[in-house]
Amino acid sequence: MIKENLTIFLMLLLNTVVLAQYSPPAGQFGTTAVHKDSSSIVSWAKAVVQFQRGASDIANGWGSLASFGDSTQALDHAEGNSTNVVSLGDSGSITLAFPFPIMNGPGNDFAVFENSFSDDYLEFAFVEVSSDGINFVRFPSVSLIPVITQTGPYENSNTELVHNLAGKFRQGYGTPFDLNDLIDSAGLNLDSILFVRIVDVIGSIDMSYTSFDSQGNRINDPYPTDFSAGGFDLDGVGVINENNIYASYESEKYFSLSVFPNPSHGEIFIQTQTEFFDLEIYDGSGRLIWSQLDCSSGSFQLDFLQEGVYFIRVGNGDDFSLKRILII
Repeated sequence: MIKENLTIFLMLLLNTVVLAQYSPPAGQFGTTAVHKDSSSIVSWAKAVVQFQRGASDIANGWGSLASFGDSTQALDHAEGNSTNVVSLGDSGSITLAFPFPIMNGPGNDFAVFENSFSDDYLEFAFVEVSSDGINFVRFPSVSLIPVITQTGPYENSNTELVHNLAGKFRQGYGTPFDLNDLIDSAGLNLDSILFVRIVDVIGSIDMSYTSFDSQGNRINDPYPTDFSAGGFDLDGVGVINENNIYASYESEKYFSLSVFPNPSHGEIFIQTQTEFFDLEIYDGSGRLIWSQLDCSSGSFQLDFLQEGVYFIRVGNGDDFSLKRILII
């Protein structure tokens, strides 16, 4: 009996070693983890476009939702702690927008930060991106974590068995994503990713509720997490490769100009020191799409604009100022 148990143990150990083929934890040789203060991060998510809480335990219905944190805690620089986060709950989701589009540059293009307190207590999430806010494409993911037994609420997982799922690394370290993985995706402009969506993985191995990776494997992570901070806990999304080719055109050369909110859902407020001005709006390629003469500081309705990046030009004779805005 002892010999049989030893044989089974060695087989399981061998399988784990063979399967452990992806990035190790933060701080170890070969890791892909991105520190929140890395100089490679040039900007952070700045607006919440959509937020849907998930159940604290989906098997018990939708009566009790995760409730920890506020959606705005997913914005700006990741804090790298256990409290300044928003919990999604089972299958909850959040969609974020950015100051400039994310682009497919060299290496990884952005990183998603969770608040795990250790290298092996891991809660996962799918990551999706969109160029228009309508069509989202999910990164192909792999989970080789065994599904023989359910990972309990406070049990651990091996990060080396997981690829392209957010939440691989402890707090303060982001999971990187490379847009080149989506190179053949239809309806996606890899040089203009305006939105990132994070969708909680339901870690149950019960076929009635389980989440599947891109290869059809069930994903096993801590479950149930029947408390207010259940599910994936988002700390922030940092941009590594930013499409800011128009940034040099943003100018306050002649007079101060304030445009807010930015991003905007269609209404903006313009404040400037000049009493009257001409207003022009250009799309991301520099094409004039709308103009109005003899304007003054105040509110402007731009809900006729589709989601995307635009430039606001305020002119007064030979003087002008230019600001970039994002419509979401």
